[in-house]
Amino acid sequence: MATIDPIDTREVETRLLEQFVAVAAEGSVTRAAERLWAAQSTVSAGIASLERSLGVRLFDRSGRRVVLTTAGEDLLPHARTVLDALDRMRDLATVDDADLRGRVRLGIFTSMDIVDLTGVLRRFRQRHPLVAVELMTSPTGTTGLVQDLVAGRLDLAYTGLPSVPAGVVVEPLREMPFRVFTAADHPFAGRASVSLAELAGEPFIDTAHGFGNRMILDAALDRLGIRRRVVAEMNDMPAVIRFASAGLGVGVVPDSGVRHDGAVIELEDEVEPLRIGLAMRSGAEPNRATRTLARDIVAARVG
Repeated sequence: MATIDPIDTREVETRLLEQFVAVAAEGSVTRAAERLWAAQSTVSAGIASLERSLGVRLFDRSGRRVVLTTAGEDLLPHARTVLDALDRMRDLATVDDADLRGRVRLGIFTSMDIVDLTGVLRRFRQRHPLVAVELMTSPTGTTGLVQDLVAGRLDLAYTGLPSVPAGVVVEPLREMPFRVFTAADHPFAGRASVSLAELAGEPFIDTAHGFGNRMILDAALDRLGIRRRVVAEMNDMPAVIRFASAGLGVGVVPDSGVRHDGAVIELEDEVEPLRIGLAMRSGAEPNRATRTLARDIVAARVG
């Protein structure tokens, strides 16, 4: 372990620890500043101030990424412990839910309604105006959201993974069956159902790797020994349906009820439905604001 000799004994402010933890999590001062709703120069100055206070360099700066030094790696868990303890103290000091305060980082899908999230957030804000809810997405879909949750960059996240890592618990929200989407004039459009084997020669539109639905369908195709050609990968399922409806390929994705101009056909093969849930870390007790928002989201599920 690196020897740390503080050369500045001034009190370390909580905001500096928050900036340190954010930069470590994001690997970037720019992304950390966006996450903290702060100017990049403010975060850079905060890290420099913390380094002067502790008498060590916390990050190596190489190109666009910043990487923890040995001292930074040693200090990071202690910084998180301090921030968690402060959150816990605020929780214990809050008697009335109207005084609930803090921050909840929620990972969501931007183009697919799982619950009436806007309604949930509107009511939550009215009841708990002192709580800041930050909504985040991931370009790698549900895999990225769960990774961010495990890494501590999120407090809650939607997930559609067939299985989740240890230390994550999931509350079910919605289940969606796979269906086939084509253009209205596609040769299969008039049929009631179609098999994956019949679709094997078609160009496919699908979501990118890392999305839960892609993982489920790829596993089903592997079991059946079917290879396909994916001609376009989208970052959301409604886009798959739009492109398939336009005749650019076929889409085999969960039916989320999104409106489209093409045809929808039942899938003859048995494919596990996409099960969307709300994920939370199980290792540490979340703050009251996180628990309250999670409860409200689960209560808004349909069926």
